Amino acid sequence: MRRLCRLAELPDPGSARFEMPEHPYGYSLCVVHSNGQVHAYLNSCPHTDSPMDWTPGDFLSSDRQYIQCSLHGALFEVDGGRCVAGPCRGDRLTPVQVYVENGLLMLGESFD
Repeated sequence: MRRLCRLAELPDPGSARFEMPEHPYGYSLCVVHSNGQVHAYLNSCPHTDSPMDWTPGDFLSSDRQYIQCSLHGALFEVDGGRCVAGPCRGDRLTPVQVYVENGLLMLGESFD
């Protein structure tokens, strides 16, 4: 388990990027706080395997309803990571386990 941030530091709606040096392929983490829920995915578009953020930590579409890939504009549902528009329609982002404990956002055991 690893502490990522205080949940209060992540706006709702909002997103953040966290580096994951322990990941075997060196991916970073895309975290989205929306409607009181926190969702996390590998920061890797299923279409190109490239990072998705416009600038580090900026993953949300302009209406803040979807995760948007900066490379080609694909839109992904925040809850579940399914692509609903773009060249990878129907594919999904790779989920990563996170949880909130005592107001802290924690990375699950999958990448300890």
